[in-house]
Amino acid sequence: MMGHPSPWQVELSKGFRDRLAMLAVLGLESDLALKPSLTRESTGKERTETNTRPFPLLAPRGYVARMRKGDPRDPLLRQVLPIAEEDMISPGYGKDPLDECHAFRVPGVLQKYEGRLLLMPTSACGIHCRYCFRRHFPYENGRDDRKIESRNEDELSVRSFGMALAYIRQDATIAEVILSGGDPLCLSDEKLASLVKGIAAIPHVRRLRIHTRMPIVLPERVNEVLLACLAETGPRRIMVLHANHPNEIDDRVERALTFLRMAGITLLNQSVLLRGVNDNEDTLVLLSERLFTAGVLPYYLHLLDPVHGTAHFAVEQQRMREIMMGLRSRLPGYLVPRSVREVAGTGYKIPV
Repeated sequence: MMGHPSPWQVELSKGFRDRLAMLAVLGLESDLALKPSLTRESTGKERTETNTRPFPLLAPRGYVARMRKGDPRDPLLRQVLPIAEEDMISPGYGKDPLDECHAFRVPGVLQKYEGRLLLMPTSACGIHCRYCFRRHFPYENGRDDRKIESRNEDELSVRSFGMALAYIRQDATIAEVILSGGDPLCLSDEKLASLVKGIAAIPHVRRLRIHTRMPIVLPERVNEVLLACLAETGPRRIMVLHANHPNEIDDRVERALTFLRMAGITLLNQSVLLRGVNDNEDTLVLLSERLFTAGVLPYYLHLLDPVHGTAHFAVEQQRMREIMMGLRSRLPGYLVPRSVREVAGTGYKIPV
């Protein structure tokens, strides 16, 4: 028998999924809503782009509340509002820019790096970021269980969880398991606790890293059950958060991060350099300062991954280098994130 949803699940279910409703709350005109756009093929004929899968709006109400009302250029709004430019075809952009589809080992497991692997227990997220490099990712291609069990289609089945843990057990070179997705904190408290317990029981796993945006966009997710789960003994717990702009960090987020830190979790942050969001020194300096106040160390500043539908966010590498020079002159070294880009087929992030 299904139990009652947790308060954070209730809050997530109330998130905005309709553009017009969100724009109305923000006091913005409805013409900011997505309209079909036309692209040109090499023949010169115009056509509507049709080779993309829908990537619907999803934004928690608490996250939208941090946006400036009446400002169509708000940096938080820009991260979640679908716009016409997403339909444009851009040379060099594709659906799987990091060639991750060839890295599947067993359902839900990607192995891209030596000594580490990615375990993707769910394709669900608490927010749909328009620049997401997995916005077209075929999660179902890495699963063999879609018709085996009646379950939440976003999540791996119990059988696939078992296969993933067995794969980790048989490879003693795996020292670090990275929970990714989707967002692993979209799993229920019970499922996440079971998964963490299973990983912690594998002797050669020394580190468990969780990549998540949930404490930033839905701080209610940091509840007592989660904290107890992550505070247990076993592999060292690291949480890599994803904040792109200082306005994302309000008092509730800072409080949630404090609880995580008190539970003994190492907190790092990675950002993506996004045109119109954070592509200037002042914004990134303030972001680093606010992160550190909340007990989080800046980790990476990523160049945008060239996934189809995101070219309007792209910042040139030279501009990134200029921004980084400014950050180094204004911040102590421990508050300067490493500027990197990821290239398909390489086993590490490439410095920019």
